[in-house]
This record gives sequence, structure tokens and C-alpha cells, in this order.
Amino acid sequence: MKTLTGAGRRARARTAAIGLFVLAPALVLSACSPDDEPEAVPTPSSVVVQPGKPGEAAQTIAPEGYEGAPNSEAPFSKADAEFLTDMIWHHGQAIEMSVLAPDRAESEQIKTFATRIDVVQGSEIDLMSGWLEENDYPVPVTAEGGDGSGPRAPEHGHDDAMPGMLSAAEMTAMEDASGAEFDRLYLEGMIKHHEGALAMCKDVAGAGSEERVLELANNIAADQMAEIARLEEMLAAL
Repeated sequence: MKTLTGAGRRARARTAAIGLFVLAPALVLSACSPDDEPEAVPTPSSVVVQPGKPGEAAQTIAPEGYEGAPNSEAPFSKADAEFLTDMIWHHGQAIEMSVLAPDRAESEQIKTFATRIDVVQGSEIDLMSGWLEENDYPVPVTAEGGDGSGPRAPEHGHDDAMPGMLSAAEMTAMEDASGAEFDRLYLEGMIKHHEGALAMCKDVAGAGSEERVLELANNIAADQMAEIARLEEMLAAL
């Protein structure tokens, strides 16, 4: 199998911990004798703060609403594989957009931002590809851009179904632009692209099961929410 390769993919994708944080340490444990039913999941005796899905605020829940910590041994599911596969394609287009910046952008801040996208999302592509291989799922293959500048996400049949993906016409307009016009198209396109990634991360949080995948989705969402704020600042400054 082939995996995606590209500049700056030596960096490892960081993962963010996902869990439940208890505001008070005391737990009420269900006591039972050897002849009783299996012990129930421990229930906190005080309020619990449960982190929200990517893009959502944390929630405060009563002890009776506590469902226990995530299962760290949950199997890798079809939903996990679909998320990784789609996110590889999604990241591939972000890299395709970003490799245009060095020769077309007027803003040095945009050039620096685009380089970060190439490095961070490239390393995440490598990580996701490895997990697909590890679980015997096919890994998407990329084609080089026409100018050899970097990975280009080829047509694979469901780009339109993935949130935030730019159309062929939008990509062509960006490729043909330069200077301030490129800067505007890049920033607007990347904001749209990032918002689509947030939607994908939210979806897998409700459908996926493998803890590493959920942690990665949480990390991607946190990073891209922060990047959207930065992109909007740069767009407002044009």
C-alpha cells in the first residue's frame, strides 16, 4: 500500500487527552457480594464536568447522568476508518492549497501559516495512514500536482459529500490568482475548509469508537478552531 508523502511530514501529530474530570474526588462505589450481579460503573458523588464534542462547550452533569469513562479498548470500527480516509483526502486538499502560497501570496504571515499547514497536516496524514494499514484498511493514494509542487487530492467520487471541500472551480481560481487576490481567496477558502473539518470531527465523536481516533479528532478540532480565529484576523486585516 502507498501512503501519502509530502514536505515536512516528519513531525508527529499531537494527541489531546479525552476524558471525564470529576470536580470532587469522592466516588460512591456499588458494593456487592461475590454472589451479586457484576459491580456497576462507579458513579461520582458530586458534579461531573464532561468535555463536549469537538466545537461544543463542556457540560456539567449530575451523578446519575454519568456513564463512565470512554472504553480504551474499544475496537477500530468502520466509522473510524471512514473518518481517517475522508480526513486524509480533506488534509490533502489543504496541503494542495498551501503549496501554492510561497509563489503566489503577498502576505508573509500567510506564507508562514501555509507552511505550518503543510507540516502539521502532512504529519497527521502519515499518522492516519499508519492506523488504516494497521487495521487492514486501504490507504488513499495521492497524485503529484501538475507542477510537481506537492500532493494533490485526486477525484475520488465523494469530495462533494465532505464538508468544506473546495470545488474544482475554486481551486482553479486560487491557482490563477496572485498577490492580494490570492491572499483573500486562500484565507476564505481555508476558513471554509477548516469549518468542514470541524463538522467531520463532530460526526466521528458520535459514531467512532477507537480511542486514538477520537483523541486525534479532538486534537484536530482544537487546532483548527484556533486557526480559524487566526485566519479571520488575517482576512480582516487585508
